[in-house]
Amino acid sequence: MAGLTSSTIGRKYAMAFSALFLLVFLVMHLSVNMLSVFSKGAFDEASYFMGYNPLVQFLMQPILIFAVFFHFIMGFVLEIKNRKARPVKYLVNGANANSTWMSRNMIYSGLVVLAFLVLHMYDFWAHEMSYKYFPGGGDSQDIERFWIELHEKFADPIRVAAYVVAFVLLGLHLAHGFQSSFQSIGARHPKYTPFIKALGTWYSILIPLGFVFVAVFHFVTQSHH
Repeated sequence: MAGLTSSTIGRKYAMAFSALFLLVFLVMHLSVNMLSVFSKGAFDEASYFMGYNPLVQFLMQPILIFAVFFHFIMGFVLEIKNRKARPVKYLVNGANANSTWMSRNMIYSGLVVLAFLVLHMYDFWAHEMSYKYFPGGGDSQDIERFWIELHEKFADPIRVAAYVVAFVLLGLHLAHGFQSSFQSIGARHPKYTPFIKALGTWYSILIPLGFVFVAVFHFVTQSHH
């Protein structure tokens, strides 16, 4: 790991692979969350499996947590090194001509997304850990609690608004990060780069929009619970 992150190229590869891992995770996470819109029972069963399966809990979950923080820390390291190496004249005169606004401000959208992840982990992950592993948490066999907990969490309009804003910024972050990740590992060719770019555009729209839909759905259907 030290060798991988000791060079600029190594850091870019590490950043790209962690990003690709998180891109796959987002699809899986959204797939489970979308079940809550269509079937309470299916969502409860899927959530119970994800929450109590040993392979998920003690292998995949630690890897995911590591990947999240590794990705953001590596992003900050690369941004700092790039800013130190970037000539002042380029910043003043050439930035707009050579890059997009989002590519120049990934650090800021990343910080907002990281802040959102802290809120998200407080809302769901910390609650789940307390429920399962601390005295008085609750009945581990209560398979029907997951949908109710999710539904009640989105009763708060301020929380829903925060989630919507965070997912809009996540979409902007993904709009640049998706293609950049493939480019960093050498997936750049006239034949398939346009496809990767188009796929990244749709991904950066549909994935955040899906999460927003779930949050808004549970907010507007509160009276039906």
